[in-house]
Amino acid sequence: MCLIVFAWRPGTARPLIVAANRDEFHARPTQALAAWADAPGVYAGRDLEAGGTWLGVGPQGRFAALTNIRDPRQALGPRSRGELVAAFLQGELGVEAYLDQVASRSGQYSGFNLLVGDAGQLGYLHAREAAPRLLGPGVYGLSNAGLDTPWPKLVKARNGLQQLLESAEPEQLMRLLADGQPAADSELPETGVGLATERLLSSVFIASQNYGTRASTVLIVDDQGRRRMVERSFGPFGGHLGEVEVLV
Repeated sequence: MCLIVFAWRPGTARPLIVAANRDEFHARPTQALAAWADAPGVYAGRDLEAGGTWLGVGPQGRFAALTNIRDPRQALGPRSRGELVAAFLQGELGVEAYLDQVASRSGQYSGFNLLVGDAGQLGYLHAREAAPRLLGPGVYGLSNAGLDTPWPKLVKARNGLQQLLESAEPEQLMRLLADGQPAADSELPETGVGLATERLLSSVFIASQNYGTRASTVLIVDDQGRRRMVERSFGPFGGHLGEVEVLV
């Protein structure tokens, strides 16, 4: 998952709204959003190479999502980052206890940002920071750096979500996630991948032959704990492959 914008506003009619794009190589095998037969109550896509996931919901109002840290100099961890999301969705530890546990072994993974939450709390951990933190009410964005790092696509998508808070419907959020306009060269971050790749990765929606946005996912949670998830899947050059909707 390479871009997540989300609104966390406990006590409102829609305490959690999430709009997220998962960017990945098209050759990596993936299962679309579905109920997990081996984990009752879990609904998520699945990485069929390592078995984990990038975003999903679980029992007791659980939610988790992850983005990678873009840094070509970092050492590769021996474990798959997707297991961090899957383990929280299937587990019973609370938000703070789980993030503390992950923080103690974060060196086993390549760089990541991790969000985990339930009906009462939403927490965040950056793999290279010493301590996780609980998030207060607000509108946030995550890409492939730290929380709210002002990369152009993050700022654009977060501002778009801010304007939709009181009326957000899945189709509106999907349009936000479908923006393929790259940022101007003068606005690009320097993450060590070269100018051409920075340009490719600078749009909210990424489309190319080998790498791009594989899934756009919207999650809306209401004040009764009901969750509506919509996922659209894409192939090379942004070709539409299908759509799944889940109500739980």
